[in-house]
Amino acid sequence: MADHPIQGLMQTAMENIKEMVDVNTIIGDAVETPDGSVILPISKVGFGFAAGGSEFEIDGQDAGSGHPFGGGAGGGVSITPIGFLVVGNGQVKLLSSEAPNQLYERLIDLAPSLIEKIQSMTGGKNQNQQQGQQQQPKIVTTTTM
Repeated sequence: MADHPIQGLMQTAMENIKEMVDVNTIIGDAVETPDGSVILPISKVGFGFAAGGSEFEIDGQDAGSGHPFGGGAGGGVSITPIGFLVVGNGQVKLLSSEAPNQLYERLIDLAPSLIEKIQSMTGGKNQNQQQGQQQQPKIVTTTTM
């Protein structure tokens, strides 16, 4: 069975989109800084695709004969940077470039130090150590932005 003309349109458009959208588009190439930290850019990628076609009947010809044919295909790609993943000094940090999420990220980053301060004010650590319980490892957080 012969390929339908719309199949060629779709195949060409999909091949071009496939070349544009790969894993390196979402997680970019790593950049090493002089202090040994590694920075990875992270992006959000969205894409759409559409194709359509029609065959016309001309004076007694069957519509399925393939002539004349009208069709088109198109696609679009949207790439939005969302932040950077910074790996270095034994820590992993996500630096977000999206403003609405920064408040929540700061709260999450500050939560461990807040818990430690509350425990030290109430004497929670001393009671746990006196009872012979194992002390949890210290969580180190840094605030960004």
